[in-house]
Amino acid sequence: MKIEVLGTGCPKCQATIRNAEQAVRELSIQAEIAKVDDLAEIAARGVMVTPALAIDGEIKCSGRIPTVEEIKSWLKEDP
Repeated sequence: MKIEVLGTGCPKCQATIRNAEQAVRELSIQAEIAKVDDLAEIAARGVMVTPALAIDGEIKCSGRIPTVEEIKSWLKEDP
């Protein structure tokens, strides 16, 4: 499983990364957490407002910091 945080590294992006890391820890799952900061790639994925979070390539949210509980629910629904 791959979790990507799309953004330029602002405090909101950093908070999103921390929440993703905490969700992975709480669920005791294996997941790669990667940061995508290339603006061309972010735009190519259709993200207009950061931070955004993608799980296995699917954008789950954009323009806000997802909560740990939200991320956990998305990770649980992912096959």
